[in-house]
Amino acid sequence: MQKEDIHLQQTIIHIMDSSMGMPVLSDQPLDHGSDFGDFVRAHIFRLLESDDMKKCSFDETSEVLALLEEYKTQEFITCSQKLGELLYGVMNKNIDIPPADLLVTEYQIENQPYLALLKMNYKTFYTHMTDSDPWGNSNSVIKQKAILPGENQKLAEAAIIDLTDKTIRLIEKKYDVNGIKTNYFSQLFLQCHGSLSAKTKLAIVTKAVDDVQKKFYAESEQFEVQMETKSIIKQSLEEDGGFAVPVLVDKIFKEQEEMKEEVIKKLDKYNLTETDVAPQNPVTTRKFEKQNLITDTGIEIRIPMEQYQDKDKVDFITNPDGTISVLIKNIGSITSK
Repeated sequence: MQKEDIHLQQTIIHIMDSSMGMPVLSDQPLDHGSDFGDFVRAHIFRLLESDDMKKCSFDETSEVLALLEEYKTQEFITCSQKLGELLYGVMNKNIDIPPADLLVTEYQIENQPYLALLKMNYKTFYTHMTDSDPWGNSNSVIKQKAILPGENQKLAEAAIIDLTDKTIRLIEKKYDVNGIKTNYFSQLFLQCHGSLSAKTKLAIVTKAVDDVQKKFYAESEQFEVQMETKSIIKQSLEEDGGFAVPVLVDKIFKEQEEMKEEVIKKLDKYNLTETDVAPQNPVTTRKFEKQNLITDTGIEIRIPMEQYQDKDKVDFITNPDGTISVLIKNIGSITSK
């Protein structure tokens, strides 16, 4: 999918500044000029490509769901205002939630209708200001506290809602609510629940495997085991686009049943023992493309994974005294950086 596949229908923006005591709701949609249209599409596209997004479903008691069940495109402005009021009500009760503008967009991809709720938390930047008087111009620098995130900046909270089946993909950040870190965007505003994001699943699985390997292997053995594990994960992501957790655990631990049980026990806490992990953004999987090694003598080596897997290019030799030698083969030239 390309950004140009996102066909904007209607967009409106509401001011959610809790310091004002009430939301400032717009009564008019915005004009999709070329620059602004590109700005909105860029943010939606970035969300759709993000592995931080998680799939959710509305709770039956959700007020947002009730609004969307009755939604008609000609009622876009009214619906967006009600969404703004619901979000502001949550923000106004919890001062740690940052002020923002709520940008609501109805759009289509291949004639499928969606609603994007983009909470654009304010950024603080400095800019210039010019005053004129009879003696000339006076330039100064002022602080702007309500700058919206640029099109290349990541949003902390946003949701993409399929208007046909009402499924949700969202990204969010926890803030203090009554002294407890809470996913207020899903729990209090949208009132929905769902699975972990692909990025979070991958992080949990790799950490569980790493923790078990550190527990069962001696320190001198860990580096080779961890390198081989990284190679297995990289191959699964590259060839299959992801992995089923049970299959990956079998590949890594083979006949080591005790280790398998330990990993499954850790993953069971997150309901990840039978799940699939399929990240789509190259940024998420980039760390599996290279092996980064640091010796106890301070030497750092970075090896591309395809080189590591080729014994004609690099070899790790365990010496009789237990030390390790790294043999890099068939080098045509070396460049200093």
